[in-house]
Amino acid sequence: MTWLMTILHVDTLPELWWVLFGLSAQLMFTARFLVQWIASERAKDSVMPVAFWYFSLAGGLMLFAYAVYRKDPVFVLGQSLGVIIYFRNLWLIYANRRAQNTPSDTSLSE
Repeated sequence: MTWLMTILHVDTLPELWWVLFGLSAQLMFTARFLVQWIASERAKDSVMPVAFWYFSLAGGLMLFAYAVYRKDPVFVLGQSLGVIIYFRNLWLIYANRRAQNTPSDTSLSE
């Protein structure tokens, strides 16, 4: 494990775990682009699957936590806005689906 700590330039085990967490967060965030690319290639059109927003939210939250740990105000601010946007997009997607699945009330007025 000391070779990994040397490669990642960390001195303590907790710091190693935070760096590994940060790297995992970045991989989660990167996965969203792979999901979007694969979905678009399959559809032969630009597609934004719901999984893109889930990976965005998970990666954004993880990167936000890492930024808070690192006490980096620029990174914290940058991730804060993204997390709000990702959550809002998921909210809009599910609100739209709920509205489409709700039967109309026109039969009650007849």
